[in-house]
Parts: sequence; C-alpha cells; structure tokens
Amino acid sequence: MRRETQNILLVLLGGALLKIALNGTYLNYVKPALQPWLILSGAIMVLLAGVAIVTDILKARRASAPSTPVSSDPVAVPSASDTAVSAVSTAAADADPASNPAAATAHAPDRELALAHAGGSDPHSHSHDDGHGHSHGAARSAWMLLMPVLAIFLIAPPALGADSVNRAGGRTVASEQRQDQVVKTKFPPLPAGSVVPMRMADVATRAAWDSTNSLNGRTLELTGFVVHDAAGVYVARLVITCCAADAMPVKARLVGAEGLADDEWITVTGQVRPDSAVQADNYVPEFDVTTVKKIGTPSDPYEY
Repeated sequence: MRRETQNILLVLLGGALLKIALNGTYLNYVKPALQPWLILSGAIMVLLAGVAIVTDILKARRASAPSTPVSSDPVAVPSASDTAVSAVSTAAADADPASNPAAATAHAPDRELALAHAGGSDPHSHSHDDGHGHSHGAARSAWMLLMPVLAIFLIAPPALGADSVNRAGGRTVASEQRQDQVVKTKFPPLPAGSVVPMRMADVATRAAWDSTNSLNGRTLELTGFVVHDAAGVYVARLVITCCAADAMPVKARLVGAEGLADDEWITVTGQVRPDSAVQADNYVPEFDVTTVKKIGTPSDPYEY
C-alpha cells in the first residue's frame, strides 16, 4: 500500500473515532467513561497522518529541486567528430566479446539489468513481489481497515437489542453468579414515593437476593426494550462492563402487556410478583403491568 493511501486511511480512522466520540454515538458501543480515550486516540491518529503528509510533501520538493552545482571553470567540449568516433569504437568493442573478454565480463551485469528493465525475467528468480516492494496480500488486508470506517460513516450500527438477549440462551446477570456463593442479603429500603423509577439491574438483583423483600407491594417504573420468546414478552436492558462485547442481559417478564414489538422502547409501571425470581427461571422476575408507554430510543441504551 502506498504511503499516500496509508495516510488517508489513518485520517479516516481517526476521524471516525472523533465523530462517534463527539456526537454521542460511541454510547452504542462502549461505556461513557471511555469517551476521553476515544477523543485522544482519534486526535493522535489525525495528527500522525498530518505530520506524515507534510513530511512527504517536503521530501518530494527537495527531490525535485536541482542538486548538481554549475561549475564556473571552462570545460573542454568534445567535437561532434570526436564523439562519433568514440561511440563507434565502443560499439565495436562490445559487439566482439572475443576481442575484448574483459569488457564483455564487465558489461554482463549491465545487460542483465537492461533485460530486467525491458520486461525480461531471470529463470532462477521466484519472487512473487509486485515490482514495488509490496505484497498484494498485505495491501488487501490493510484495505480491510476501511470497513469499520465505512460502517460508522454510512451505516452507524445501532446498539444491541432483542436479538442479543435471545442469543444469550437464557443467561442473565443474576444467573451468572455461582449459586454456592450467593446468599440472601439485606438491601436498604427503597426511597419514598408512589412510583419508584429503578434500573433493570437493581430490580433483578433485589428480586433474587433481597432478604427483606423490599420490592413487595411497591409500584416501580422500568425502562427498556421489548423482547419476545416462547415463554412470553419481556422488558429488558443490556448491562456492560466495558463495551458491547461483554454485554449481559437483564429482564423482567411482563404480565398484562400486549401488542408490543421487539426492540420497541417502553416505560412500564407495575409491581414485581413476590418470589417470582427463582433459579428455575434464571432469576427473571415477573412484573404485573399497570401502564405501558412507548418511548424513543434513549441516548444511552445500556446499564452499567
């Protein structure tokens, strides 16, 4: 791959990082704490590309500048007749190797070089180079770096959703804990209020491990996206530690909610059924729905 292409590719990669970090799209892929590192990485890429481009331009200008000084001393210029005689003598000596074996030996490398430049090939050479010192396979691999750039600029992949929850195979944040190390725990009481907004992860954790049953009889407000499977319909969120690659689902099965589509974002109010989060159901609580409100996708779709 040519240096010019490498520099352009570096600018595009750095620009893509800066774009998602500054417009908030990065929240579809990583946690908020990583925003400064994305900005720093993108800025460094763009800066390195700029330095490389300026350096290449200066080198090209120096190479194109005249480098042979003009001498002020008089130089004897051979006459046309002298030049012609010299050329004929040299040609004759080269044409008759027997008369001048030393010259024939001396000019052999030059002939081979001329043959190579003329398109000839050495029968003992097996190079698979492209003639410019680059491997075509490596160049093709480098061009693959354009794929994430094009995806960010043209497609902007959305955050993970219902498909990721279903592909988790029933695993949830609570079910991933070792059962021989988990015991019921006393949680602090919920804040006062007729309706308590709560994170999905907090609801699932309290429903499974709270020895005080602090959720019983309390009206909660949950926000998440809709997921369907053979057992019913759920409101769900994905919890990430670092990035979308380590996302783990947390969900509650909705009782009394109909006409909802997968990946549709909703806010629901209702109550958790007591003792519904059990090991047989991967500690997924059941939620008796009072109201359902459809909403737009939030700017930060994950929980942490």
